[in-house]
Amino acid sequence: MTTAQMQRKRTRRLRSARSYVVLTLLALVYVAPAYYLVVGSFKPAADVLSGMRGFLPEHLSFDNYRSVFDSLASDSTGYFWQFMTNSILISLAVVVVGLVVNSMAAYSFARLTWRGRDKSFLIVVALVIVPFEAVAIPLLFMLNGMRNSLLVQALPFFANAFSIYLFYTFFLGLSKDIEEAATLDGLGPFGTFVRIAVPSAKPVFATVAILTFMTTWGQYLWPSLVISNPTYRPLPLELSVFSGQMPVDWGEVLAFGALLILPVLIFFVSFQRFFVQSLASSAVKG
Repeated sequence: MTTAQMQRKRTRRLRSARSYVVLTLLALVYVAPAYYLVVGSFKPAADVLSGMRGFLPEHLSFDNYRSVFDSLASDSTGYFWQFMTNSILISLAVVVVGLVVNSMAAYSFARLTWRGRDKSFLIVVALVIVPFEAVAIPLLFMLNGMRNSLLVQALPFFANAFSIYLFYTFFLGLSKDIEEAATLDGLGPFGTFVRIAVPSAKPVFATVAILTFMTTWGQYLWPSLVISNPTYRPLPLELSVFSGQMPVDWGEVLAFGALLILPVLIFFVSFQRFFVQSLASSAVKG
């Protein structure tokens, strides 16, 4: 091996080592709050507020979790599992209906020809940059008659401009030859969408499902505007009420937070294989 080759090999190793160090530090920055949350949820409130010692796994017990369930187990306070069920039903409804509505809309933009299609798609793209906070108050007046229900918490999020755009970019890259063959076999636009486009789009369906579930699960602003009846509270709204009770027990609050993120982790792990495939296919296309 020549000196130049050894130098190039040494340079590659240094770059690789530097990359690993930077990625490890970034990973620690992102993981540290979640680690503190999980460890703190098993510790007494005094230990949670002890600064950097809060990272040490000591004095662990399930007392905080028992206290959360015990304090939310009556008609006056509401039931924890009721709040959990509300969040699950709302999030799953938004995911399932959103996948159907947004994928069909995206397919019509990408593959069908109809009057006003391009202008309509420009409107959809423009809506991507509009924050929900800008339209929350008009939506509140529009749906005022549906307040204090599960449906009103899900309805505004069935159609999502960003999800339509993700589906659109994927459907735009599908081979037209397969669709033309399906048309020759007698399939119409809907049949082609169901039998050709949908099976090919499993990764993007998983990606949209994960992003939609995470966004809907953590929704706080909209429920705080339309829900005043504790029966219909989702978990994030109940966490705000729970943490506002005096005196605040931060160990119990962290336990509540850990229970809040558990369904998100389960949902992500269930679909992560397709999510990774979507990222890999995007990288190859890029």
